[in-house]
Amino acid sequence: MPATQNLRLSVRNMSCASCVGRVERALSALPGVGDVNVNLAAETAQIRIGSAAHLPEVIEALERAGYPARTRSIRLNVSSMSCASCVGRVDKALAAVPGVLGVNVNLASETATVAYAEGAVDLADLLKAAGDAGYPAEAADDAGLEDRSARKEGEARDLARRTAFAAALALPVFLLEMGAHLVPGMHEMIGRTIGHQTSWMIQFVLTTLVLAWPGRGFYIKGFPALLNGAPDMNSLVAVGTGAAYLFSVTALFAPDLLPEGTRAVYFEAAAVIVVLILLGRWMEARAKGRTGAAIQKLLGLQARTARVLVDGTVQDVPIERIGTGHILVVRPGERIAVDGEVTQGSAHVDESMITGEPVPVAKAAGDPVTGGTVNGTGSFQFRATRVGADTTLAQIIRMVEEAQGAKLPIQGMVDRITLWFVPAVMTLAALTVLVWLVVGPSLALSYALVAGVSVLIIACPCAMGLATPTSIMVGTGRAAEMGVLFRKGDALQQLTGVDVVALDKTGTVTAGRPELTDLILADGFDHGDVLTLVAAVEAQSEHPIAEAIVRAAKAEGSVSQDVQGFDSVTGYGVRARVDGRDVLVGADRFMDREGISLGAFVEAETRLAASGHTALFAAVDGQVAAVIGVADPVKPASRAAIAALHDMGLKVAMITGDKRETAEAIASETGIDHVIAGVLPDGKVAALDKLRDQGKRIAFVGDGINDAPALAHADVGIAIGTGTDVAIESADVVLMSGDLRGVVNAFEVSERTMRNIRQNLFWAFGYNVALIPVAAGALYPVFGLLLSPVLAAGAMALSSVFVLTNALRLRRVRPAMDEAKSMVSGDASTVAPTPVAAV
Repeated sequence: MPATQNLRLSVRNMSCASCVGRVERALSALPGVGDVNVNLAAETAQIRIGSAAHLPEVIEALERAGYPARTRSIRLNVSSMSCASCVGRVDKALAAVPGVLGVNVNLASETATVAYAEGAVDLADLLKAAGDAGYPAEAADDAGLEDRSARKEGEARDLARRTAFAAALALPVFLLEMGAHLVPGMHEMIGRTIGHQTSWMIQFVLTTLVLAWPGRGFYIKGFPALLNGAPDMNSLVAVGTGAAYLFSVTALFAPDLLPEGTRAVYFEAAAVIVVLILLGRWMEARAKGRTGAAIQKLLGLQARTARVLVDGTVQDVPIERIGTGHILVVRPGERIAVDGEVTQGSAHVDESMITGEPVPVAKAAGDPVTGGTVNGTGSFQFRATRVGADTTLAQIIRMVEEAQGAKLPIQGMVDRITLWFVPAVMTLAALTVLVWLVVGPSLALSYALVAGVSVLIIACPCAMGLATPTSIMVGTGRAAEMGVLFRKGDALQQLTGVDVVALDKTGTVTAGRPELTDLILADGFDHGDVLTLVAAVEAQSEHPIAEAIVRAAKAEGSVSQDVQGFDSVTGYGVRARVDGRDVLVGADRFMDREGISLGAFVEAETRLAASGHTALFAAVDGQVAAVIGVADPVKPASRAAIAALHDMGLKVAMITGDKRETAEAIASETGIDHVIAGVLPDGKVAALDKLRDQGKRIAFVGDGINDAPALAHADVGIAIGTGTDVAIESADVVLMSGDLRGVVNAFEVSERTMRNIRQNLFWAFGYNVALIPVAAGALYPVFGLLLSPVLAAGAMALSSVFVLTNALRLRRVRPAMDEAKSMVSGDASTVAPTPVAAV
């Protein structure tokens, strides 16, 4: 690699010569950066840096200056990776490409995700780096994702053929050499018939065929990697079986080169080792194909064609040609092609494949529909609102892919170990041979060969590399099937460290659709008059409480009024001039701020709040006119979900802008432990910090646009999927269902997946720690036992299969809460509204 490197970065936000100057100054001030040339027209900055290690500093300097570099990421399919050491080498090779900012290599999915500075890296550079390291790569695309399962099936079929051929050739070798241990007198029978020399010749021919075809991949890949100073699993197998084979060939054709008494052949070891490792890889390929089953299932939900209304006639149109605004026709039993809004007709739609909810949802004009869901009864037309990569299903697939390719913090330990593991094993094998030659019994060379080969074979770190990514792939895929999407893969691990679950109230604990329950009037005011004035002001607001008041006014036949000077005071209320009268609607703090006395209404507000209702005040022309009671019913699943979180050992807090009396009533009803009330929208972050000051790790659950800062600030942000796009983009976990059952399921999947990962890592590391000394001969001085290379190969293959099989158990994880468990006895989880009253 050259001492200095020239990079061309794409820079954002430059609009004039002053911007160019600021970018140049920011870059020129960095140590190790020179020859800075900024081009405003091309929006680029060309620089020379001392090494790729300086690039993060360059990116950070541009960010600080307000002119961030454009970054992109690309996903590569990487072949020839077989163990954790391969992952480390691919990571190292790609990270060394100038302009690369981060690399995440996944052995289970055989992919690498590369983040890089736009303009500084070409795809060809990445492919060349991977290829030069011995791991050919290609850019992944959607078609490649769909074909992955078929590719793994093809690979499994090829491995099955090679394994069967190798086994057919190795079986006679094994019987000729080891048959005497199974059939008494067989050794003497061979001597009396074909003779031992002929037996060895037959073993030589058959073993040579095994190594030359089914096992040739180990040597083609293993020896070059060894010569390049980067040995991998293939190198261990190649050296181990090669040593056994060459020793046997020497004993057969040039016995005089060996010490007296050491003439023996180990053809069966070389042949059977290849068979067992191929068998293990075949089982791995089959299991890897199943780890991506969730993605395949999601891809299978995508419709290929749709019925589009064109000039009054219905035509079948490929999904790629559907655009926003097109009118689509859906018949009973058909799959909905894209996201949209019903314009005509009604139906019941099965949305379980997206939300995990088993009950079909009624749809009528104005209701949204989601691509990938299935129409049950009824037919309807809908207008396409989101197509292609913007559909909900496409976003879900993208989120699941990103989560499955994530590298958890726990993986860092594995990466640090596996980088030096294979070289350490080869050194240990050499030391084993040396010790046996120095202190071993008679025939020490034979013992040294057996022990050295056993160490090489048994220590292959396949299981280490598969332990974490396979569990992540299966766990996040199963979570997606349950309606839980991990947008950020590390949230899978972070959830297990959470102590407190903080909940937003409106739309999270409650339904988010309040209803007007009380209208208590001051003397001299008319019920219809006040409701009309208040509804006219609230009609200008998008707040759920405002919608409740407007709905109640419409139900009473209220006539719309002319509104002027509308103003929303965040956290307080709204004001406007209606039909020549000044009208204010808001909390008590709004009235206090405006100097309006509440008088006897303070007691009425306290009574409403104590019953779980939200109390607002209306003032007309500077005089309090009414206290308004609004009830937002608690979602049916909230109480049971909070109880389930308690059973998991978690504390539950609620953060709300409501008065404490209202919040305490809801907390008492649902079992919430801690209430933070009277919080303005911008105060939720401070409320989280208050909880965190007690040394707790916080997960925040919300759904509104006001929740976005809190979702981003929490240790883990969980967005209710029925909420706004802004909230979802700020979250680490997205729940496709609209209630708290998804939170319980997210914690359940997280706990089960992390437990599975710990089991896999314990097995992978414990297996090597326990068996490498046994393979080296640690039991021989006491028990006279020396591990056969054949048994070492079998154990190594089984370790990888165990890890994969254990990860696949996550496919059987059931939702911690389903429809039946979410309903409390008698369904008392709602605030009972009282009739609208006028006093």
